[in-house]
Order: sequence, then structure tokens, then C-alpha cells
Amino acid sequence: REMADEKTTAGGGAAKADPKDAKKKTKEEKKKEEEMSEEDLAKKAELDLLAERVMEGDEGVQRLALETIRSEIRSATSSMTSVPKPLKFLRPHYSGLKACFEKQPKGEAKVLLADVLSVLAMTMAVEGTRESLTFKLEGTIGDLESWGHEFVRNIAGEIGVEWNKRLADKQSVADLKVLVDEIVPFHMRHNAEPEACDLLIEVDQLADMLNLVDDTNYARIALYLTNCANYIPEPEDTAILRVVQQVYWKVRQYPQALRIAIKLGDNDGIQALFDQCDDMVLKKQMAYIAARSQVACVECDDLDVQEILSNTKLCEKFQSLARDLDVWEAKTAEDIYKSHLDNTRTVLSSSVDSAQQNLATTFVNGFVNCAFGHDKLLTTAEGNKWVYRNKEHGMMSATASLGLILLWDVDEGLGQVDKFLESTDDYIKAGALIAMGVVTCGVKNECDPALALLSEPLEPGKPTITRVGAIIGLGIAYAGSRRDEILKMLTPIVADTTAPIDVFALASLSLGLVFVGTCNDVIAETIMEGLLERDEATLNDPMTRFACLGLGLLFLSRQEEAETTLEALKALPGQTGKYCCMTVDTCAYAGTGNVMKVQSYLQMCADHLEEDNSHQSVAALGIAMCAVGEDLGAEMSLRSLEHMLQYGEPNLRRVVPLCIGLLNTSNPKPQVIDMLSRLSHDADADTAQGAIISLGLVAAGTNNARVAQLLRSLVQYYQKDPKHLFVVRLAQGLLHMGKGLMTLNPQYSDRLLTSGVALGGLLVLAHCCLDLKNTLLGRHHYMLYYLTAAIQPRMLMTVDEEGNSVPVSVRVGQAVDTVGQAGRPKTITGFQTHTTPVLLAYDQRAEIATDEWLPVSSTVLEGFVMVKRNPDFVKV
Repeated sequence: REMADEKTTAGGGAAKADPKDAKKKTKEEKKKEEEMSEEDLAKKAELDLLAERVMEGDEGVQRLALETIRSEIRSATSSMTSVPKPLKFLRPHYSGLKACFEKQPKGEAKVLLADVLSVLAMTMAVEGTRESLTFKLEGTIGDLESWGHEFVRNIAGEIGVEWNKRLADKQSVADLKVLVDEIVPFHMRHNAEPEACDLLIEVDQLADMLNLVDDTNYARIALYLTNCANYIPEPEDTAILRVVQQVYWKVRQYPQALRIAIKLGDNDGIQALFDQCDDMVLKKQMAYIAARSQVACVECDDLDVQEILSNTKLCEKFQSLARDLDVWEAKTAEDIYKSHLDNTRTVLSSSVDSAQQNLATTFVNGFVNCAFGHDKLLTTAEGNKWVYRNKEHGMMSATASLGLILLWDVDEGLGQVDKFLESTDDYIKAGALIAMGVVTCGVKNECDPALALLSEPLEPGKPTITRVGAIIGLGIAYAGSRRDEILKMLTPIVADTTAPIDVFALASLSLGLVFVGTCNDVIAETIMEGLLERDEATLNDPMTRFACLGLGLLFLSRQEEAETTLEALKALPGQTGKYCCMTVDTCAYAGTGNVMKVQSYLQMCADHLEEDNSHQSVAALGIAMCAVGEDLGAEMSLRSLEHMLQYGEPNLRRVVPLCIGLLNTSNPKPQVIDMLSRLSHDADADTAQGAIISLGLVAAGTNNARVAQLLRSLVQYYQKDPKHLFVVRLAQGLLHMGKGLMTLNPQYSDRLLTSGVALGGLLVLAHCCLDLKNTLLGRHHYMLYYLTAAIQPRMLMTVDEEGNSVPVSVRVGQAVDTVGQAGRPKTITGFQTHTTPVLLAYDQRAEIATDEWLPVSSTVLEGFVMVKRNPDFVKV
């Protein structure tokens, strides 16, 4: 308030000062003057005299006085550590100089006075008046730099406000554009790239930045703009990312430009980058990035690049990682359970249903030995016996788990799975069809065996269970591929109103996963018609939720493009209509960090509904989905979820653990583990089961010792409850997935990109967990295999130009946010030096620690990174 009063007084405020206050001020001023040094007093007297000369009116004297004041201010401004003394001493004269300016006739003196007033207004003008800019426009154009950085920053801030005001009033901004064109190069010359970007974003002229980009500043500009895009709404964020793409393109940083093109979903841009890049080694690095992103649109004549794009060597490379890290030996479920450490023999407890026990062992064995190509249960000579130790749907899941063990190994996998395809038992055959899809997930093969083998069982006359197996297999095998053949095969099934609800729902889900984020109108209309033509009793089946999810996946992260479909869905009656609308809406804004949407979901959760409230569960899930991949949003969401735990209805409390799991997948933070550990003992069975599954998700593929200990204690706690025990076993399987070499997190490439396919797989599990009793704990436990779409190795492997693994010394440490920081800040902290291949946790980053090898591009060190020998390296 005191500052505001002071500004009002300095700016010539209308209020009259009280005589007592005037006396008081005079005393204070006298006291200050007494404290001033003789030099300061002389300077004050000189400036007072100069100000009086300016206001006297003689033009020659005025000009000389203004020139002197200007040189005084400039010399003070050039080394500004606090408010410069000339500005401090001229403060009482500000209103008088303003009045003088208004009376001054046009001429050189008026221009000089405008320059001086523009600088004085920086500290003396009333907030919001933009007087500094107003006077600058009246003064000398083209000498901003001479007044110093603070003045330029102040003018830049006022330009942004004035620009928007003028556009709203439909006035010209030509004079402001002249100043912008002067300020931006000034910032660029003085390593203030973030400030230059801010100004250009404010005045909507970001494309001008391309003229100022070069090899020395592109990295800082691109990093800053990429992170800015996270906090800017549609469609401005897309426009910023397009500029970043052009920045990288201009300096021929094709792998970096490719990452941005993938984030934008710009298929034409991706292809253009591959076409334009003439360096074959660089093109191979780009192929590794595109293969990790499962980009389906790239065409390239080079056979080596095609091989990398098809991911055919992924299994071989992963297995070499396992050998290097000495975890090649197969593990049994008992190695994970460690029952010998328990006080009681819970595994053989008579109260536990043995079929469910065997099923749990099947899943644990599949997840633990995932992609290793061998185990001690199914790939041995007695593997068939284990399948027959299960019943019906259990046999189906047991056979399908073979696909997990042989993940990505198409040639070996086909031979192992083929023997089960010949089985006369429909459940085993259905499991083999799922296994076929799992084996080929994310891998392209010239022969396309999955398409050939999975098309025949889809025919209408075939048993329902084998059709289900084939549909799931196709969805997993071709997730994100956008293949028209899958559209032709599955659309008739979705359109068939006589098909059983689970066949319809799973066909919709598989189509959604194959065409994730494409906004395919044909599929969307077919699914909606299928929902509208079925009666309400049929739609009340628990499997209907997956048809809704399939529709939602088509619009994953596409924001406003889902509006037309959402309007059409209002015709769908009852609770299913609400559930479907909310599912499509939450999917459309997944990973966007849209604050307005989070608020609308919170508002929906605030209604206390005891019945017909399943759509609220999806809204709560939507809060986490919006914040996925954004650390700040995730922290804020976590606080909202804690409130929901305290004040929410039981249906919402059950979703909270799932939200936490989704926000922190494969990222076991201590506070998150504590929260889930507390909820895993909840009195409500559904909440406890959700928390246990989420513990598995949060620690998936990390071998986290603390979570392992918690899960072993939960085995003892729930030893007499078969359902809880089954869920704990699933969590143990997820925790030790791939013996600690895997991740389920959809974020990759230094958390810049989100895999739609991986997020889709996680959402299938999340929607299963909204009704565990009728899905994973019922007959539909095979839905867990959709999680395969999210499984990826969490490794850094350096390869040479021929694709052979090369051991290179790297530093691995905690990632540090360096956006907008001056100089060359360290990107990692608390690092350790290792030799590749190495494992990377969610929040870790790597950098090469030797001068002997150089990465072929400045892209993120993650996944497969191509390196070349440094020609200038001399071994000491």
C-alpha cells in the first residue's frame, strides 16, 4: 500500500497531501539528506538544477540539460545493482517533467525529454499506465540498447500488454512491431533467448525467431519453447511445437526434429525428415527413435533402416542386455514369492483355491520371464502339463502367457505357439491366438504371420471363445499400426448386432488400440451404432465398458477433435451413455495437462451419488489421465486425490489408488508407496485390491526392494482371502517384470513423448480395475495381456554404425531441469559412471563420460544410441 501511495504521489495523483504528513516527510527527507555523502548531495543538487533548467522553457538550455541528464542516467544504468541514484534523485521532478513534455512543441528537445521520461517511468509511473512505452514511442527509435537490460525488459513487458489491447481495439501495431524487431535481436545477442521467445509468443510473431537461429543458440531456444508448449492451450501449443520443429530442421538436427514431429503426430513431417536426411548413420538413429515410437508411416528403401524400423532385432538386443547384467537364468514363481521367508506356508494353505493359485503362478511366471525366451514352466518338455493344470479360462491365460515369455521373438515364438493352435480344446486354442498377438506386439515381419493365423478364427461360425482370442491377439499384435486390413476384419464384427456383447466390446477395444489417436470416423460411427442398437439390459454387462474405451482410444489426446462424437453420444441413454461420454472425454484430454478439464472432472466428483455413479469413477480417473507425464500437474492431482480419499463417496475412494498408479507407473516414489501401502489394508475390499494392483504398477519392472517387502507382508496379511492373495501375486509379477529390466511408463525420450499405445494398454488395466470382481477376478483375467502394449526395455544401449553393441562409459544420474538457465548447466546430478548397456529409471538421464566416443546426434541418450569414434581422441 505504501508503494502504491508513493507511486500515486510521484505520478501526480489528485489527492491532496495532509500538512502534517508534508512536515513529517520534510523531516524524513532532511534526515536522509543528512545521511547522504557529500558526493551524493552534490549529485542531487546538480540533477535538481538540470531538471529545473528543462522546465524553464529555453530550448537551447533544455537540450543541453537533457543531454546531461541522459548521459548521467546511462552511465548509472550500465552497472545497475540497485535503483540508480539519478533515478532516485529525479523522482520528485517526474510529474513536473511530464507537464513540461505536454506543453513542449515538437522538436529535438521533446524527443530527448521523451527518452528521459521513458526511463524515469520505469520506476515512477503508476502501474498499468504503460507510460514508459508511451514516452518511448514519442522518443528516439533505435537506441534501446544504450539504456541497459532492465529498461529493455520493462519495455518488452509493456509491449505485450499494449499489443493485445490494440488488437482487441482493432488498432495498428506497426510502431510496436518496430520495437519488437529491435528488442528480440538484442536479447539474442545477450544470451537472453527465453526473454526473446516470451516476447515473440506474446505478440504472436514466433515465426520471426527462425531468422535469428544458428548453431550456437538453437538448443536453448528449442528446449525453452518445447517446455513452454506444455503450459499453453490448444492450438497455440501446436504452433509453438511447429516452430521448434523448423528450428531443428534449419540446423539439420533431424533426430531432434523427428521427436517433435512424433509429438505433433505429423506423419507427413516424419516422412519428409527421412527423405531429406542424406546421412545414412543419422537416418539409422532416426529409425531407432521411430521404432521406439511405433511410427507406422515411414517408408525407406534402405534395408538396414527397414530392419531397425521393424524392431526385429529388439528381442536379440534385449537378451544380450540380460546376459550382460547377469540375469539370463530363468526364474520360477517361487523365486519371487520367497515363501521360505514367511512364517506360515501360505502358498499351500488349504483355504486358497488351487485353480486361482495356478493362475496367479501363470501370470507371475509370464511377467518375470517376459521376453527372455525361456522359463521353467511352459518352454520345458513338460510345458503342456502346466496348461492342463488349469481350468477353462485359466487354460486360456496359461497358454497366452507363453507369448509373454517369447515376446518380440517372432521366429522362435511361432514354433512354440503353433503346437497349441492345433489343440482341440477351444480355450487352449484361444490362448494360443492371444499368445500369437503378444509375440508379435510392436514387431513388423515381412511374412505377417499374425494376420494370416488370426483371420480365420474370426469367422461368425467359430466358437465365441476362439473369436475372443483372435480379436485380442489382433489388437495387441497391431497396436498403433493403423492397418486397413485390421479395419476390414474387425469392423463387420462391431457392426454385427447379433454378436455377443463381449465379442462386440473386445472388437471395439482392439480397433481403438490399433487406430489409437487417429479420430477414425468410420470406426467411431460403427461403435456408436453398435451401442445405440443394443438394449439397456445388454449394455449393463460389465464388458460394455471396453467398447466405450475402444471409442475413447480413437480420440486419445486429440482434445477438441472429439467434440462431434461427444455430441452424438448424448443420444445413448442411461448410465452407459454417461460412462461412454466420460470415457471419450477423459481419453481426448489424456496427457494434455488441461487445467479446465481437471476442474470439470473434480466438479463432477463433488456430486454425492449413491447409485448410477460409474461415470464418476471415470471422471476421477480422468484427473490422473490429464496429468500423466507432467510433474507439476501430477503433484497437484495427488493433492486433489488425497481430498477425495477423505471426503469422497466409496466409489471414488476405490479409484484413487488406480489414479496414483497411473500417475507414477514404474516410478516408485517413497511417498507414493507409503500412501498405497496404507490403502492396501483398507477395510473396503475394492479399495485394498486397487491399491495392491497400483503398488505393482508403481514399481513395475523395477525390482524395488521396499515394495517387494510390502507385498510379501500382504501375502501373510491376506493368506485366508484367495481374491486378495491373487491380486498380491499379480502385483508381485508386475514388480519383477522382465527381472527388473522393463518399464510400463508411457513416457519416453526424456519424458518428451507419450506413447499412445502404451497409455492405451494401461487404460485397459485401469478400466478392468474399476470392476475387478467381473474382470480380472472373474472369467476375463486374459484382459491383462493388453498390458503387453506398454512393455518396453528401460535400457540405454550404445551401438556402432553396423548396429553392434559397443561398451561406452556413461554417467547416469538424476535428471535436472535446465530450461532457461544461463550458461551450460549440468543436466544430471548425483551420477554414477557405468559402462553400457545400462538401466535407466523414470527420472534418470545419461550422458557420455568419455571423449573416445561421440553420439552421432545430440538426441537424448535413451534406448538405442548410435556412437562413432572421436577422430581427435588421443589415448593417454
